Amino acid sequence: MESSSSDPTDWNQLIPELRDWNNGAGIDARSWVGCSGNFQLAVGYTTVFWPAFVEYDGMVLREGYFPESLEKWLQRYNGDKTAVEAMMNHQHIADVQFYGCPDATHERLIYLGRVLRQIYECKLRFQFPQKDILVQFDDSPMEDVYGYQLTFFQRRATI
Repeated sequence: MESSSSDPTDWNQLIPELRDWNNGAGIDARSWVGCSGNFQLAVGYTTVFWPAFVEYDGMVLREGYFPESLEKWLQRYNGDKTAVEAMMNHQHIADVQFYGCPDATHERLIYLGRVLRQIYECKLRFQFPQKDILVQFDDSPMEDVYGYQLTFFQRRATI
């Protein structure tokens, strides 16, 4: 099944199995998820695709951070809250699945990272409209798929 003209995503490259469905006629990605997925995964993926964020001491962090780790990074970065946010909030895209997942291709991780960047931008803007938060994802080619990371931090005024 081909992508619509309004969707430039090459779904057949990202999910080659799509073209095999319906006796070779293909299936679209949304229908494929409906046939292949399960609700336990769907519920679990909400923690990735619409994560909970909290504010602590002026910093915006993923919910569930470890206070001991936060203190360690504050000391390491000499109290630089922007650097601490960037470190504490980084997510390796490959870690969305298990380590060494065999279908972790560059194309899939780049696609997922780009989508997550947009989702996080929306969620953070919605939850913290008064804060200037930058969401970063470097989608340039990398040798190792584990190098693709998403992070976010506040842009703070410098004196």
